[in-house]
Amino acid sequence: MKFAKTLLATATAAGLMAAPIAAQAAPARAASPVADSEELAGQPFILYAALAAFAVGMVILLASDDSDEAPEPVSP
Repeated sequence: MKFAKTLLATATAAGLMAAPIAAQAAPARAASPVADSEELAGQPFILYAALAAFAVGMVILLASDDSDEAPEPVSP
């Protein structure tokens, strides 16, 4: 029991000593040139706009209820 308690105390002390080292800030990232910042991950904007327009069109197509069948009568 005494060995486990000593081992636990040693591990706790080592963790507390290592915590400030792990909490240090990482080096700052370099800024990208303005010309490269307007491009979305190397893909042109028109591709994303076309995909968004296609998705909106599919939602409208699926949401519209244009069935050729006559609706069921509500009252007899």
